[in-house]
Amino acid sequence: MHLEFRHLRTIKAIHEAGGLARAADTLNITQSALSHQVKGLEEQAGVELFVRRAKPMKLSAAGLRLLRLADRILPEVEAALAEFDGLRDGSSGRLHIAIECHACFEWLFPVLERFRVNWPDVDVDIRPGLAFEALPALSREEVDLVVSSDPEELSGITFDHLFDYAPVFVASAGHKLAEKPWIEARDFRDQTLITYPVDRARLDIFSQLLTPAKVEPAAVRQAELTAVILFLVASNRGVSVLPDWVVREVRSSPGYVTRPLTEAGLTRGLFAAVRDTDRDKPFMREFMRMAREEATRLQSAA
Repeated sequence: MHLEFRHLRTIKAIHEAGGLARAADTLNITQSALSHQVKGLEEQAGVELFVRRAKPMKLSAAGLRLLRLADRILPEVEAALAEFDGLRDGSSGRLHIAIECHACFEWLFPVLERFRVNWPDVDVDIRPGLAFEALPALSREEVDLVVSSDPEELSGITFDHLFDYAPVFVASAGHKLAEKPWIEARDFRDQTLITYPVDRARLDIFSQLLTPAKVEPAAVRQAELTAVILFLVASNRGVSVLPDWVVREVRSSPGYVTRPLTEAGLTRGLFAAVRDTDRDKPFMREFMRMAREEATRLQSAA
């Protein structure tokens, strides 16, 4: 027996309409074509599917079996078709994000919360890009967006600029370096530097200042959470360098001082790496817009 989705729709329509004429109108076909389809289906099955003597027209035991099948299968088919429509028009899809910037969690979570509410049909997930190679994973389609401050030339991948930020020196208010208008690489030689547990190559303080100057701090201490880093700094356990949006709340606190790195200050860009094939999807463009908007809000409050 060759059973098609249209056959299941026919069985369901006749059952709900109670006759061929109304069912034909529902299915937008002629009554003759519908009758012919039912006859062909019954010939394939070898049994009657309807009790034609009954008014309204009723399903036989075999017809009821097909109706149960239709009630189970057709909703799943319709859901799949709706999902395909969403994928085509960009209202649904997958947005799995990898983050190479440890401090970015504090900026990104408000964005993800807004995005989740506005785009409920997009499957959102987030993975720290510190535990695996994020950009190769993007090329392999294991993730869909990588937040990074280090753009590269990669085939089929575009790095879209999100915003610029300044790495900022932060110390306790009573620290001896608090008297300086800016901080230089050599100032770290006798300091305990408190950082996130990230490879040095991914920390701005090393990649942009200390490594080029061939300066090594007296000690390096790591802490997972920003709040812990700031607590240790306030307790004179060391100094740190954090993005300007992270230290916005302590700039006005009497317990801390913040200073630019070098007289001219340092500026870094943050980028979203996406596959070229995904870049123009509506939900991807909207995520980028929200990300830039949240960054502007945080920096204006800093």
